[in-house]
Amino acid sequence: MLDWTDRHCRYFHRLLSPHARLYTEMLTTGAIVHGGMHRFLDYDEREHPVALQLGGSEPADLAHCAKLAQQWGYDEVNLNCGCPSERVQRGAFGACLMNEATLVADCVKAMIDAVGGDPKVPITVKHRIGIDQGESYDFVRDFVGTVADVGCQVFIVHARNAWLKGLSPKENREIPPLRYDVVHRLKQDFPQLTIVLNGGLADNAASLAQLQPGAVLDGVALDGVMVGRAAYHTPWILSEWDELFFGQPARSEALTREAVEAEMVAYVEREMARTQGWAHGEVRWHQVIRHILGLYNGLPGARRWRQVWSDHTLKHHLPSEVMRLAHQRPERAPEAA
Repeated sequence: MLDWTDRHCRYFHRLLSPHARLYTEMLTTGAIVHGGMHRFLDYDEREHPVALQLGGSEPADLAHCAKLAQQWGYDEVNLNCGCPSERVQRGAFGACLMNEATLVADCVKAMIDAVGGDPKVPITVKHRIGIDQGESYDFVRDFVGTVADVGCQVFIVHARNAWLKGLSPKENREIPPLRYDVVHRLKQDFPQLTIVLNGGLADNAASLAQLQPGAVLDGVALDGVMVGRAAYHTPWILSEWDELFFGQPARSEALTREAVEAEMVAYVEREMARTQGWAHGEVRWHQVIRHILGLYNGLPGARRWRQVWSDHTLKHHLPSEVMRLAHQRPERAPEAA
């Protein structure tokens, strides 16, 4: 979700679900250490619970960033061992780390030690079920076992292999087949671990199906699901999560799409005022509003609404004015005589 789940996107998603755990986009250790900590680590307090997702393979650098995450108040630090992009591979991290389970274990151990084993800041790992065309279950089982031995208790498992050559990141989300049974088998073999399934969950029904005991293997119930692109492109599904997954009361009728949109408009106007004149860049409304363009997906008028918010000729207008235009009924063309 690189360049997608930034702090503005997470603020939006938190309005829809107060209890879902939100993850940052993958941030490299180099970017955090050398690119400006505040730029990458700052977030709004309303985002909690929020996890910092890291990309890196140097134990010392990852330990340093884990300590910073603890100081910044993050609720989790996640090591990405699942991104298959060639740019990430050139940095020797992401999915290629699955071939180096001992190194990943060293990284995780260094991060756990850096936060003093603080249970309030668990160190977790996100990974694939295999590399390239290899489909050996033993490979992912041994990877999980090796990393769990140093104290990692939470594994977020994308139920596809990562093909390191020949496929783009987009193709890596579509061409390698989904094998949910592998994730369920991991839970069966490691019942003491928290196993979360990721990949191909297009709607809430699909997520609920995977959380049922015996969904794939008899008597096995996964501990959670992670939803990425479906949450981004059809964000209204988050409005049902607290009731479906957290046992909370049904959402208030006051939580309407328009109310959420209005809250985002108020948020972006506050951010624009707060960051005016900042050396590292002011917040501009189209940088934030791009994240909410799926809010009305599937409803009449959604296309025109998106067109108004995407109209760059309006970028100098106040967001509240653009919202008014987006909801204005288009004038009908006069009928021919």
